Amino acid sequence: MLKIGSLTIQPGLALAPMAGITSYPFRLLAREQGCTLFYSEMISARGLHYHNRRSDLLLYRGEDEQPLGFQLFGSDPLAMARAAAGIETLGADFIDLNLGCPTRKITSNGDGGALMRSPDLCSAIFSAVVKAVSCPVTVKLRKGWDEGSVNVIDIALRAEDAGVKAVTVHGRTVEQGYSGKADWNIIRQVKERLSIPVIGNGDVDSAQAAEDLFNTTGCDGVMVGRAARGNPWIFREIRARLDDEDLPKPPSIDEIIEAVLRHFRLLAELKGERPAAREMRRHAAWYIKGLPEAAAYRQKLVYVNSYGETAAILEDLRNNASQGGGSKADGSY
Repeated sequence: MLKIGSLTIQPGLALAPMAGITSYPFRLLAREQGCTLFYSEMISARGLHYHNRRSDLLLYRGEDEQPLGFQLFGSDPLAMARAAAGIETLGADFIDLNLGCPTRKITSNGDGGALMRSPDLCSAIFSAVVKAVSCPVTVKLRKGWDEGSVNVIDIALRAEDAGVKAVTVHGRTVEQGYSGKADWNIIRQVKERLSIPVIGNGDVDSAQAAEDLFNTTGCDGVMVGRAARGNPWIFREIRARLDDEDLPKPPSIDEIIEAVLRHFRLLAELKGERPAAREMRRHAAWYIKGLPEAAAYRQKLVYVNSYGETAAILEDLRNNASQGGGSKADGSY
């Protein structure tokens, strides 16, 4: 069981905040497959000040979305506090602070993972945001900036001292990005030092990996990131493993195609068909990975501009598979 302030989440199974991925449509699909904890895409504290359409879309939440945390990034304590207070009025269940994004365009501004190099600034941000809101505040951390400056335990303790209610630890350094192997041992060390909940993140790409992360680190929750792209079914697999049930069969081609098209329809309702088509190009490619001749169909999908074009390509894929091409369900998933 995962408790974040007054929030109780059972089991602690989170979908990582990912730019361009974890908007409402995908969060809904993941929820239906058993995910229990959700975050918005990263939201710039500075960007919120201008109230542009992009920020408004990032702040969209469905009527049935709870609990949902809005993740902020920035490096100015006052701006972060003001943004958090504004978001709370929109009904945020909690505010999450991003201190882990390794993307160069984020770190070059001193935001995201770059904050791991400035512990005192981290403390100032934690204190400012906690004082500005009444809802729980959480933070997502990396192991450190690099292997020569592993300081996640120090920063996690600072977060706890400031009143942060939970921390997520990705077991890689900022410099690593997403390469190499996540260090689950550091997650265990953070868990051993803190009294607030710890969510483990990094290399959770299967039900077995999720169970292993729980067992290895003693963490209160696990977070799934890149392995969920195009694969909301990973959450039903993890739930089955945690409940000591037989793993469900991989999704059929029909189930995969329906998920892609539903994802597209939901995005189109939110953003319009043309923007949704552009966004769905990579989503669709992730969904069909492992299906017959997937590489060829991905090449077609990168040019789609409408729902109809996407549906036609996927129907052709379905027909090709039905003629004996195999499927993910046959073991290539």
